[in-house]
Amino acid sequence: MHTFGYRANALLTYALTILALMCTIASFSDNFNFPSPSAEIQVLNFNWFQKQPHGNDEVSLTMNITADLQSLFTWNTKQLFIFVAAEYETPQNSVNQVSLWDAIIPAKEHAKFWFQTANKYRFIDQGSNLRGKEFNLTLHWHVMPKTGKMLADKLVMSGFRLPEEYR
Repeated sequence: MHTFGYRANALLTYALTILALMCTIASFSDNFNFPSPSAEIQVLNFNWFQKQPHGNDEVSLTMNITADLQSLFTWNTKQLFIFVAAEYETPQNSVNQVSLWDAIIPAKEHAKFWFQTANKYRFIDQGSNLRGKEFNLTLHWHVMPKTGKMLADKLVMSGFRLPEEYR
């Protein structure tokens, strides 16, 4: 007969093998989900646009964010991390990205939303490069699964322009 330790080891090895197999199947099943998220961001107002004392431009804006991200949720999704970024070009850098707002969506029921908000984080450029600048607002999301790899994607909304004069 086998000892208690040998039987416990066999049972634990079997349980961990089954658990690893289930995690692999859960991760693989996410490949068959083809989400179709939608979002729209509108800039309602530039609250202020000013030059700081040390020479940097700073913008505060109010925006409407409307999104339906429910299709990103599967039975393997733990939560979504989403953020809105302003993206623009300057003579010094071809890509500038400033995070304006973020949120964590814990469940599918909260993934369809509409609200009006000001930027949560400061929109600052090093220098005087923002006057009259065209920029994109991009909604980024990271799908955090219960098991498997994290997925990321984005929706780009273009056609925004900053004011020509400081306010």
